[in-house]
Amino acid sequence: MPTRDQILNAAHRIREGKLVAFPTETVYGLGADATNGIAVAEVFAAKGRPQFNPLIVHVASLHQAREFAEFSSPALRLAEALWPGPLSLVLPLKREHNIAPLVTAGLNTIAVRQPDHPVAQELITACDRPLAAPSANLSGHVSATTAEHVAKDFQNIELTILDGGPTRIGLESTIVHCHDDRAVILRTGAITAGALERHVTLSDPSPVRDPQKPSSPGQLASHYAPSVPVRLDARQVDKNEALLAFGPDPLPGAGRTINLSERGNLKEAAARLFGALRDLDCNKFRAIAVMPVPNMDLGIAINDRLRRAAVPRGQI
Repeated sequence: MPTRDQILNAAHRIREGKLVAFPTETVYGLGADATNGIAVAEVFAAKGRPQFNPLIVHVASLHQAREFAEFSSPALRLAEALWPGPLSLVLPLKREHNIAPLVTAGLNTIAVRQPDHPVAQELITACDRPLAAPSANLSGHVSATTAEHVAKDFQNIELTILDGGPTRIGLESTIVHCHDDRAVILRTGAITAGALERHVTLSDPSPVRDPQKPSSPGQLASHYAPSVPVRLDARQVDKNEALLAFGPDPLPGAGRTINLSERGNLKEAAARLFGALRDLDCNKFRAIAVMPVPNMDLGIAINDRLRRAAVPRGQI
């Protein structure tokens, strides 16, 4: 884990307008001062991220989030019950705020969460400002769950990396849009619909009107994608394919196999998903074949990421 001095040095870099990669309980984030437009632009440039795709802002506390976001009653119930944790809330921006416009891609809403990781919490507190932090990987690529993944994607830029070891959950946050009395899931994640419904009533989401203009982070059709094609619901596999298996009976015949969970445990599968996709992303294989994963609980979020990984990279 990073030392106190390393975290303080990283906070100083953030205040200077530099980028810092840091661990959260979900995946690693690529952080910049959310009030510094030039620093936020560096995030987009480093990732190659489309500037119409808004960022999630990470805060140290509910109090800090309320400085720039409006909390309805449902939003407040969710934050009080599930923060810190893997839940991002899309909320109306306050009329007066100091968040850089590029963070929200010109929208009048903002995505915000309080991460549940000691390094992330200590870094944000030391910075004394919110951090705009998408996942620390090249845009559209597989999310980073270790410091090594981050370093591999960003070999050619100046970047401070706080190494907190492998992330605990390994899947991005659930995103919920809260406005007035409505709460809508925009992206499935580590917190399930059932967990949310203990605190709020969920409404059905509206269709995404334009995939080129997402209303929140995490809505692009093609995302989390390896460089080789991904083939879902595999029932057979050959030696020219890699296999992403699930359960005690992996398909025979693959050139290489990684099993997300031999026990069929969805939490274990979620934690291993992005690391496994990165490990199988090799041009010696013509595709990554993926065995079915049960579409329940965390499996819903796993299958969401796999579907996006399978969309051709040009379709964003």
